[in-house]
Amino acid sequence: MKNLGNMLKQAQQMQSRMQEMQAKLDATLVEGAAGAGMVKVTLTGKGDLKRVSIDPSLMVADDREVLEDLLVAAHADAKQKVEAQMAEEMQKATAGLSLPPGMKLPF
Repeated sequence: MKNLGNMLKQAQQMQSRMQEMQAKLDATLVEGAAGAGMVKVTLTGKGDLKRVSIDPSLMVADDREVLEDLLVAAHADAKQKVEAQMAEEMQKATAGLSLPPGMKLPF
């Protein structure tokens, strides 16, 4: 029964850390860039798009496809950074929690 009590205590601690992590990720802004910084996007830690910045020199009608590709690349760069940060925060949140073999969080 002592083991069950320890597991419940660990679960409560983890839930608290997960809530803190969610709040921190929501407040975090991550910038991704493409085209040597000519196109930048800013995402929250949860992946919501907040801002797009485009260098005026790219605003040429003939370069529309280039601009579209750069936007996609900048978003992918920011998303990769968000995912890396989320993985790091998740590792911190679950530190010290002894999970059964093969069990991973989040579920």
